[in-house]
Amino acid sequence: MTDNETVRIARRRVGTKLGFLIHLTVFVAVGTVLIVVNLNATPHVRWFPFPLAGWGLGLAIHGLAVFLSLSGLRERMIAAEVRKLAMRKPQQ
Repeated sequence: MTDNETVRIARRRVGTKLGFLIHLTVFVAVGTVLIVVNLNATPHVRWFPFPLAGWGLGLAIHGLAVFLSLSGLRERMIAAEVRKLAMRKPQQ
């Protein structure tokens, strides 16, 4: 692996981590606003858990995708497929 490839992979991984952190930050900020609005506007009806639950599920899936991809799972699976394909390739 060349230095350029290493830098490219490092940049991609940092980008995915930052993307998740931005998503998490926005989730917390908007969630706080939703809770405040709900408790001030309609304190007798608790509706804020519903949008937060849906968004939280999406955030959890995003986190799994980011941290599973950073674990090297994808690269190992690609390498295994390349090996399988190389073994199936007819000899010339």
